[in-house]
Amino acid sequence: MEPKKNPKADVGRNSSLYFLIGLALMLFLTNYAINHKTYDKSNIDIGQVNMDELDDEEIPITEQLQTPPPPPPPPAAPEVIEVVEDEQDVEETVIESTEADQETEIAKVEDVQVEEVEEDIEVPFAVIENVPVFPGCENEKGNDAKKKCMSEKISDFVNKKFNTELAGELGLSGRQRINVIFKIDKTGNITGIRARAPHPGLEKEAARVIGLLPKMKPGKQRGKAVTVPYSLPIIFQVQD
Repeated sequence: MEPKKNPKADVGRNSSLYFLIGLALMLFLTNYAINHKTYDKSNIDIGQVNMDELDDEEIPITEQLQTPPPPPPPPAAPEVIEVVEDEQDVEETVIESTEADQETEIAKVEDVQVEEVEEDIEVPFAVIENVPVFPGCENEKGNDAKKKCMSEKISDFVNKKFNTELAGELGLSGRQRINVIFKIDKTGNITGIRARAPHPGLEKEAARVIGLLPKMKPGKQRGKAVTVPYSLPIIFQVQD
């Protein structure tokens, strides 16, 4: 019995080519199946407009209300006109001219005296032309001598009147310094006393003593009495 196939035929000769063609075809079918999408036709809105429903819509008819115009304002009452008879005398107001002619005498205006307001001028003690004079320093000649006499008199006065035992009573010790500033006004009185010290009790005592200073002869600048500020340091040692 003879074989049906050719014994020289090679069956596996083109097997690799067929394999690649089949692989490519399967990959194409697989990709198409994955990317293929289906939609539900019942959920698709094609955007059609039903014109029949628009024809049945009723448009309301609006009426324009006619508002009646406001009533005209009442007529104003006529002014009462008083009729004056010709026989009645009407007084006329005569306006006299204020212009004066050459024959009219002009009254002389009396001199008006203006009161001068005195200013409270302050001049420093170092540059005052005439320093204030402390009682007992009237015979001193020159500003320098009067300044020195005044400083000595005030220092002696403070040493006698100041309560030196106050520092011990307040519990203070050592050296105590009090700065006092006051003014000698244009009448010679002591005003504007201010004191600064380590303790309020010392400030009060210093102000009390300065307030006891006698009235002085006021200082003068260009011949007029002026206010002169004066600074006084008070220093004392508390004995332990």
